[in-house]
Amino acid sequence: MIALVVSVQVQPGSRAEFLSAIEQNARTSFGDEPGCLYFDVVCDQVDDHHFFFYELYADEAAVAAHRAAPHFTAWREAAERYLVPGSQVNCLADQLFHHA
Repeated sequence: MIALVVSVQVQPGSRAEFLSAIEQNARTSFGDEPGCLYFDVVCDQVDDHHFFFYELYADEAAVAAHRAAPHFTAWREAAERYLVPGSQVNCLADQLFHHA
């Protein structure tokens, strides 16, 4: 399984619009992509404009399908408007184990 951990900083005054856009992306990714196993969005407890996403995909093909999906394109367009330029940090990693 492939994990994608993302950190983003949202521009002041754009929090509500950002949340709407990322919720749509997360909901559609998890609901419509069979290879998307998790898509969690969390907010920093100190900085309410700093967010993290934890996405888990079945394999590389699922990651590629996610990046090719229309809702991902819509998300990228929204990200251009709402994120602080240069603030997004992506970490693509292999999941080693999971405790639930």
